[in-house]
Amino acid sequence: MSNYRIRTFEEYEAAHKKSVENPEAFWGEIAEHFSWHKKWDKVLDWNFDEPKIEWFKNAELNITENCLDRHLKERGNKLALIWESNDPKEKFVRLTYRELHTQVCKMANVLRSNGIKKGDRVCIYLPMIPELAISVLACARIGAIHSVIFAGFSANAIADRVNDAQAKMVITSDGLNRGAKQIPTKRVVDEALEKCTSVETVLVAERLGWAPNMVEGRDKWLGEEMDKAHKDCVPEIMNAEDPLFILYTSGSTGKPKGVVHTCGGYMVYADYSFRNVFQYEESDVYWCTADVGWITGHTYIVYGPLLAGATTLMFEGVPSYPDNGRFWQVVDKHSVNIFYTAPTAIRALMAGDEDDVLSYSLDSLKTLGSVGEPINEEAWHWYNSMVGKEQCPIVDTWWQTETGGIMISPLAGITKTKPSFATLPLPGIQPVLLDAEGNEIKENEQEGLLCIKHPWPGILRTTWGDHERCKNTYFSAFKGMYFTGDGAKRDSEGNYRIIGRVDDVINVSGHRFGTAEIENAINTYKGVTESAVVGFPHDIKGQGIYAYVIYSGDNTDPKAIRDGIVQKIVENIGKIAKPEVIQLVPGLPKTRSGKIMRRILRKIAEGDISSLGDTSTLLDPEVVDLIIEEAPHVKQKS
Repeated sequence: MSNYRIRTFEEYEAAHKKSVENPEAFWGEIAEHFSWHKKWDKVLDWNFDEPKIEWFKNAELNITENCLDRHLKERGNKLALIWESNDPKEKFVRLTYRELHTQVCKMANVLRSNGIKKGDRVCIYLPMIPELAISVLACARIGAIHSVIFAGFSANAIADRVNDAQAKMVITSDGLNRGAKQIPTKRVVDEALEKCTSVETVLVAERLGWAPNMVEGRDKWLGEEMDKAHKDCVPEIMNAEDPLFILYTSGSTGKPKGVVHTCGGYMVYADYSFRNVFQYEESDVYWCTADVGWITGHTYIVYGPLLAGATTLMFEGVPSYPDNGRFWQVVDKHSVNIFYTAPTAIRALMAGDEDDVLSYSLDSLKTLGSVGEPINEEAWHWYNSMVGKEQCPIVDTWWQTETGGIMISPLAGITKTKPSFATLPLPGIQPVLLDAEGNEIKENEQEGLLCIKHPWPGILRTTWGDHERCKNTYFSAFKGMYFTGDGAKRDSEGNYRIIGRVDDVINVSGHRFGTAEIENAINTYKGVTESAVVGFPHDIKGQGIYAYVIYSGDNTDPKAIRDGIVQKIVENIGKIAKPEVIQLVPGLPKTRSGKIMRRILRKIAEGDISSLGDTSTLLDPEVVDLIIEEAPHVKQKS
């Protein structure tokens, strides 16, 4: 029996038992499957109090040798990356492992020739084109720390991230395609860099053939640099605990936090979780529809599949362009076997015409996956019957930016699936449910706060430049525990169902936004004195954003006020954080100590005013009635 690749339920049970009883032996055995320049002195050294977590202590490696070089002998001519354009008429790109290796080495040499060295930070603001995956791997090749910024964020959001990371370089493109739209990415970067002093070089990939403004001495065309670059690049030898990348995620305070993942542990966990959850086989074509701007794209488009020697598909477009059949057209075109997408996409496609799916055979599919948020039962059944033809196990995966990889999920065809349940933890993962006082709930058929009591190799190590924030956010709520911020239920068989965030974070289409971050943006609009933002159920996005705003400015046109507020949010964060509802209110429900009662605002946003609880203890109870009177959701229901 191998812990490395689980093939039966009995093997799952045995691996899980071993991983709990002797985690170091378990992970040490798995780590033997990789190429190391120097083996570890100790598998694990940790405490959650500081927190200090070190996996494969003093080991040395380069992750790109494990993603590329070690495959060249046996898989050099195997497809590593398939790129499918936004436009179905544009020719796709296929790169073998040998071709991808050459491109990564050339790109790494471009970085080096432009002054980037081990430990430097490089921010990447690119569309979903091959250069994005190549840039990520090139940074890792030379030990530079990459920080990918989703190419939908605003100039202000980019500036925040570049400044926090003190990045020396930004890699971007002249523009990008997203469905029917074309977006000038270089122009957004130029605006961002007006507020940044650390950036010395901007590399610009050509995508749309536009002629953007090029700042002399700073901006260079990536294609021209690649043409000059040598195709051999000696990889930088990294310590297992050296940072691999920073990925910024919204928190419950306004400032995005840079989650740091390291080279050794992340590598082992990305590969292990990919192989086992999806039950990947050598000839499979695998497609994750996420963007590399999010953690899903890091772990399950780039690193996990390439570590496993898989063929990974990268898609530039959106599910609804040029029509709602695009996903299924791509599945048939490239004979995709494993398909991994978000509940948001599934619900949007469900709302369309059944013929959009039925027009395609989809007979190559053998495994379906769901990521980003819990998938509701109705969407699960539609996905199972319409896409999977009831022949494909659905892996409903729960994990986070901070966990580095999938934590709780079925293993395709090995462990049981259950609609709307993430089901069982992967071997090596030790989840617990706690009550509000921090006592462990050991019985099944209970719900509580989801924590993890023992580290796994993919766990975050710190938040960039602010270790105290990491400690306070994840490790201080309950002593000796990593607190996920999620609530969960456990059924009679020990299956976990995630029931959503318990902190001030809203999950919109699988993307997390801190309420404080959105409120900060709203409050920059002239005349706004205060705001409160909550999430509410949304048929497509899972959660929508509902903003309550106190406005005391001179403008008397409510539409103009709302438009101005939206503009501020777009400027500060990006269009993806636009509220569904902006309600102008005379005041907010507060306790006598000044705390905003978000629970009440959530209920109103949901249109459920029957269970608001006792409002008499509020500073001004009447304000609740005034908000309800004007709430569009409540009006519709009454």
